[in-house]
Formats: sequence, C-alpha cells, structure tokens
Amino acid sequence: MFESLINFFYIILYQPLFNSLVFLYNFIPGHDFGIAIIALTIIIRIILFPVSIKAVNSQRNLQKLQPKMQEVQKKYKDDKEKQAKEILELYKKEKINPFSGLLLALIQLPILIALYRVFWNGLKSKELAGLYGFISNPGQINPLFLHIIDLSKPSIFFAILAGLVQYFQTKMLTPQNKLNAGQKSKEADFSQVMQKQMLYFFPVFTVIILVNLPSALGLYWITSGLFSIVQQYIIFKKSDKLETEKTQ
Repeated sequence: MFESLINFFYIILYQPLFNSLVFLYNFIPGHDFGIAIIALTIIIRIILFPVSIKAVNSQRNLQKLQPKMQEVQKKYKDDKEKQAKEILELYKKEKINPFSGLLLALIQLPILIALYRVFWNGLKSKELAGLYGFISNPGQINPLFLHIIDLSKPSIFFAILAGLVQYFQTKMLTPQNKLNAGQKSKEADFSQVMQKQMLYFFPVFTVIILVNLPSALGLYWITSGLFSIVQQYIIFKKSDKLETEKTQ
C-alpha cells in the first residue's frame, strides 16, 4: 500500500514537475535555472487558478461577513452553542465555505513536497536519465540564478524574502476589525486574536522551514506568493468596483 502511494506520487507529481522543469531549462535562453523555476511556478499557479479564485473570493466574503458575525457573537456571548449554530447559518445563507482556503493549501502541499524532491535530487546527473523520451537531456543542470545565486544551497536572504511575501499575502486576507469604543482588549473576540497571531505565525514559520532548504524552493515560494498578491489585488479591485456600481 505504502509503496503504491510512493509510486503514485512519483508518476503523478514528481516526474511531470521534474520533466517540465528540465524542458523549461532547455528552452530558456542561457539555461537559467532560476528563470525556469519562475516559469514553472507561474504555470502551476495558472493550473490552480480556478481553485485559488474560489479560495480568495471565500476569504473576501468572510471579511465582509465579519460585522454580522460580531453581532451574533455579541448577542449570544453567553451561549456558545447557539453562537456557533447562528454563525453556521450565516455561512449557509451567504453561501460561504470557510474551509476553501484550506483546500488550496492541501492541494499545494503535495506539490511543495514534490518540488522539494526535484530541487534536492533532480540536479544530480543520474536523475536526468529518467527524463521522458521527448525531453532533451542537458547532461547537467547549472543551479545558478542570474549567474550569481546557487539555488541548490540554502539562502537566508530568500527565506526572509519569502517570509515577507507570506506576511503581505496573509495580511491582504486578514479582516481589518476594530474594537468598539470602550471595549477592553481582553474582551476581543478569540477569532480576531487568532487571525492576528496567524498573520505573524505563517511568515515566521515560512522562514524557519526554508532557511535550511535549497533556495530553489524559496524562489518558488516567493514567486507563488507574489502571484497570489497580484491575483488578490485584482479580485479585490474588481469586487470593490462591482459593489460601488451596485450602490450608485
């Protein structure tokens, strides 16, 4: 069973990603490994675009729903069971899936693991023997990005930059809630406290994870994060425009 899962992972994820990366490496003038990773990242994000759109829209709708949720939490502050039931009813009424963002993360996790294997083992000449028949074997892969950065080695700079990108990406999806006048900070809603903690936890966790891994994975993370930020900005801008037109 376990061996079957490994073979499935190898055939469905590792081989396609590895062959795609080598194809892009061969195709790009100058054979820049970093540019090939950036191109592969964009292709992956385009493939995941429909799922990510749903996830971002769901998070956006959750932001807009915060005032109503706060009213429910205030109204049923002494009845947690009723509070949870009413919040679920709000989700149902507004057709919001609060776990859609988790779905995107779950889909990307196997891709990250496969890319880690690609960046860790794929640069070895013996791995190139496993290329598809229609992919040219370059003989060896030069891991340099812009002829300067060795993407086969860890980079604290890339790890920190990935953490910063993660921070801004998370911040865009974090509801901007303000406490009512006279409300004490200890009475702040638990979910708001958790959201604030996650805003800083994810970037720090990203740095800790990437600091000892090949910087190629950091480059993927940075590119993917920047793609998400641009995507979220466009979606939010379009959503705000539609709302403005409705109110006019």
